[in-house]
Amino acid sequence: MQADPFSFIRSRVLVHFPAWKEAIVSTFGSGLINQTFLVTSGGTAAILQRLAPIFSPLINENIAAVTAALAGAGLATPRLIPAGDGRLWVDLADDGVWRMQTFITGTSFDKVQSPAQAQAAGALVAKFHTAVENLQHTFRGLREGVHATPKHMARLQEALTVHAHHRLYESVAPVAADILERAQTLTPLPALPPRLCHGDLKLNNILFAGETPADSERALCLIDLDTVGPMALAYELGDAWRSWCNRSGEDATAARVDLDVFRASYAGYAGAIGQALTLDQRHALLGGVEWISLELASRFVADALFESYFGWDPQRFGSRGEHNLLRGRGQLALHEAFVATRSERAIILGI
Repeated sequence: MQADPFSFIRSRVLVHFPAWKEAIVSTFGSGLINQTFLVTSGGTAAILQRLAPIFSPLINENIAAVTAALAGAGLATPRLIPAGDGRLWVDLADDGVWRMQTFITGTSFDKVQSPAQAQAAGALVAKFHTAVENLQHTFRGLREGVHATPKHMARLQEALTVHAHHRLYESVAPVAADILERAQTLTPLPALPPRLCHGDLKLNNILFAGETPADSERALCLIDLDTVGPMALAYELGDAWRSWCNRSGEDATAARVDLDVFRASYAGYAGAIGQALTLDQRHALLGGVEWISLELASRFVADALFESYFGWDPQRFGSRGEHNLLRGRGQLALHEAFVATRSERAIILGI
């Protein structure tokens, strides 16, 4: 893509969306994976994204099916805007795969503002799960083994082997050793069938009605649907709690689990899902967040050496590796905090 992305978008991308070819383009959001832009034309806004190479363009077919089910259930959701030829995406070869979606006005947060907001978020996730529960769709282009924890631990070990002379190796090695040791002590999760999930429930993938109460406590919709597909509920809500309950955020090496947020979000989910969660499901939710936080720690620390996957902040860090090492330390601390609160979380889950 050209050095000036806006000129490129106007000349090469928007020509495939005739109604938007004169649109104003600006950057949008702070996502780590896809490049995202806001396009506005005639007072109407849409989201334009260049899909990261890690995703198959076929995932857009999954998104179309899921959002149709959500809309059919009366839930707000972004919808794909077909290109002029009717396709759901535009493939420009070396210049990337592009797609456009409807824009939903709302506010996202990087940290939970209150237990009431967490409860609303939990309830929205339950409504999402209910709306897509009976969807008949063959999911295509899914990334295999996204939450295959042993695979990620092997990847971390590979990073240590391949990059033994990396400038950050001496800093990474002890953190990696701690992660690999803790992986041996993870409590096995109950074997449960997967369900259709969002797949990436960090808090800023939820839009709320506004910045202040009561609007900030009214959840509107889920966004960033690249990862929709069958998944274990333990990983789905485990990833949510990894994001929602960490009062320190991802860019901090210390971590504190907010049990009030955990309690409120679980109450919201359990109250809106429409059926009682089984004991096995609740045991899975108890351990899932421990697995997810340690898994993400391993992924960040591996990328501190590979320096090839996660986005990073060049305003605050000298390299991708330094940013990811900090994130990895933070997720390891979060894992430790979740393990330390296991008994309290068990009580909340009714175990």
